[in-house]
Amino acid sequence: MSTRTLDVTVSKEGELAVVALTGDLDSRTAPVVQEHVGRALAEHRLLALDLSNLRYMSSAGLRVMLLSYRQAQCASGQMAVVGLSEELRMLMSAVGFLNFFTVAEDLGKAAELLTETP
Repeated sequence: MSTRTLDVTVSKEGELAVVALTGDLDSRTAPVVQEHVGRALAEHRLLALDLSNLRYMSSAGLRVMLLSYRQAQCASGQMAVVGLSEELRMLMSAVGFLNFFTVAEDLGKAAELLTETP
């Protein structure tokens, strides 16, 4: 039996808070991601969710993505999704999530796309 795991790394790139996920985002790991995203948004208006090393995302992961987007909006923040694999891009497109998020290929581009608004 395979055990799914997820590592979450939180860092800062200039004004951009970065929450990087490595592994599998499923119902078991989703609450941890939500907690880290919530803390990052409480301290920073600009957030990049780096999915470059995400292997798998279940429907619980999609729910976390939507909750994170809503949380960013409520905090008058902005959020970008970075490093989508082709599989994740197709999944997010199929459920209409690409319309919600700023999508960037890397953190540098995310920082350019997310700007402080007066």
